[in-house]
Parts: sequence; structure tokens; C-alpha cells
Amino acid sequence: MTKYDITQIQVGKNKVGIVGLRSTIEEMATDFVQKPDDIISAEFLHRLSNKNYIPNKVREIYGRAFVREFRKYLGQPYEKERLEMLEVKVLGPGCAQCDRLENEVMEVLTEMNLPANIEHVRDLEEIGTYGVWGIPALIINDKAVFVGKIPPKSEIKKHLEDAWDS
Repeated sequence: MTKYDITQIQVGKNKVGIVGLRSTIEEMATDFVQKPDDIISAEFLHRLSNKNYIPNKVREIYGRAFVREFRKYLGQPYEKERLEMLEVKVLGPGCAQCDRLENEVMEVLTEMNLPANIEHVRDLEEIGTYGVWGIPALIINDKAVFVGKIPPKSEIKKHLEDAWDS
């Protein structure tokens, strides 16, 4: 594990940084691929509790979040958690195009009065984990909606509305 192996995930209503999640998923991928969710959850909690503070009151919620990330990584079906706000990510190293896309998304969200967590991912290694082949890219609720271009505000609005209504 490198010192940068910190992954932000949705745990209940909060975004939480988890140390070692990516490497733990990779370690468990082969042996736990066919295991039931309760076994996977227990193993993640066991392995990650050493490096992360996981309060006893919410261990079950963390466990479900770990299983969701594991299933996502494997490309298996998983139970999506209903968000109380949109998760919006702009992928790009911070060039003028990427910054413009981020600003336009913020303007549209403000006009629509929608709650959202907005993150601008600038790290090229992390951008690579999203499987997109161009920048800037716009990710809404873990789905790439635009790659390699800045769409008109009307299209940004349509995708935000669709994501909010789903």
C-alpha cells in the first residue's frame, strides 16, 4: 500500500476517506468473488479497522459501503445507495477546459438549486481509474456522461435532471 491509497466512498449520508480500500479490494478479489455479502462485509471490516476509525454504531453501514465498492470493482450488480445529493466529478488536470467545465457545472447546479458534492479530480492516476479516454470528463453519480468535450449548458442540465430523478 502506498501512502496515497486513500479512497473516498459514500458511507450513509457522508463521504469518507478509507485508507487501504483499493489494495484490500485487489487482495480480496479472487478469493471472495463468490462469497455472500455478509462474509465480504465482515472481512472488509476486519481488514480495514486496523487502518481506519470505524465507529461501532455504524459498522453495518460501513460494511454495506465496502461490499458496494467491492461489487462495483468486480463489475457485479450491487445495491446503489440513494443519495440525498448528486455526486459530480470533473476529471482533468486543471487546464482551462477542465476548469471551465467545473465552473459551468456549478452554474447549472446553482440555477437548478440542486444539492451536489462537486469534486475536481486532477490526479492522472486517479483519473485513469474512471475508465475514460479523454479529458475533460464529467461524471455524475459514478456514470461518465461527457468525455473529451465541454457540452452546452442545456445538455449538462438534462443529465443532472436525469440523475436527480433516478
